[in-house]
Amino acid sequence: MAAPQDLMARYCDGDATAFRELYQMLAPRLFGYLVKMTRDPAIAADLLQQTFIKLHRARAAYIRDADPIPWIYAIARRVFLDDDRAKRDVVELGESEIRREHTADPAAVATALAALAELPELQREAVVLIKLEGKSVAEAAEIAGVSEGAMRVRAHRGYEALRGRIRPVV
Repeated sequence: MAAPQDLMARYCDGDATAFRELYQMLAPRLFGYLVKMTRDPAIAADLLQQTFIKLHRARAAYIRDADPIPWIYAIARRVFLDDDRAKRDVVELGESEIRREHTADPAAVATALAALAELPELQREAVVLIKLEGKSVAEAAEIAGVSEGAMRVRAHRGYEALRGRIRPVV
């Protein structure tokens, strides 16, 4: 499979096949990110589609040879933030979603997801991007549009809050 930069450049030049390849490469990762942020797979699926629509509309702004992944994550983040937060106040993940994403004890996973959901949005985003999505602090900061220092602080505060909410199983 081609590099994301190459696919994005070809897509900007009008290659529909490059878009399909880019979508296949990034959609599962973006969907996982959005599920963790929204705590609802149905909303995440809608936001994923909105993300790619915005990507399509903004493709002329893409800087050639730059890694498009942080830029696309930033679009997904903006779509998430723009979405009506009021309708996502109380959302539960189903048993099948918990089992699909995690292999740990379902009760422990449910506790961890509940604790993650209770974090303030900025801390939750930092924890999701760095620990669950595996992004570097620099990548997470670029996606969120903040400095690396601010991202480190958000992540640290999120980790501390999670430690206070999740008791280790002995």
